[in-house]
Amino acid sequence: MISEASGIEPDMDSSDDNKMIGNSVGREICESEGGEMLELYDERGLIIREIDDNVEPYIGMEFESEEAAMVYYDAYAKHIGFIIRVGNCHRSSHDGSVISRRFLCNKEGFRVNNKKVKRLEVRKPREITREGCKAMIMVRKEKSGKWVVTKLETEHSHPLGIHAGKGRRGTIQARPQDEKDKKIRELSTELHRANQQLAECREQLNMVLKDIEWHTNHLTKSIQDIVENVQEIEAEDEELL
Repeated sequence: MISEASGIEPDMDSSDDNKMIGNSVGREICESEGGEMLELYDERGLIIREIDDNVEPYIGMEFESEEAAMVYYDAYAKHIGFIIRVGNCHRSSHDGSVISRRFLCNKEGFRVNNKKVKRLEVRKPREITREGCKAMIMVRKEKSGKWVVTKLETEHSHPLGIHAGKGRRGTIQARPQDEKDKKIRELSTELHRANQQLAECREQLNMVLKDIEWHTNHLTKSIQDIVENVQEIEAEDEELL
């Protein structure tokens, strides 16, 4: 089973409308293309050491597996101060395997009121934990076997690093956001973009060098033809003399 991480909040709503659930023992429930509800279990202990939570998520980010993506997003969430929930998935119609998955902020969506409560029953109002936050990442499995971030929303509709929500075992406090770490993440993201731009510049430079080489060879051939023509003319003049 997936080992429990303090940054993944169990889902507190029992509404059938909510298909994006992860509970406190690591179970995740996903919806297949046919509407069938299935449970997915996996080990996380072997991959948690590979996580770099200083890097901001970005479109095109690659992971070795779906679980690696989840562990990364969980570590990233704890780093900046929110809790994640495992969202819905899509399954292949060919073999039923998971081919895409969403990971959400725990404040995604809104709570559905339970209309089955008796009129005379008095209950203490529950704390609001859903605020319609749209922060999420979606990863999709490519033909290469890599899992790639295809959709991304980094903006949250609520404060970060103060109180990210309440689970079944009490309040879970998120780690305060550190400005130094935030700057490191920003620089890491900028470095990745700079590397992409450098690769594009290298490709363009190679094209320019090839053009220069072609023009140089063409010019050399033209000069050689001119020299040979001059030599022929000089030889003809010497014969006439």
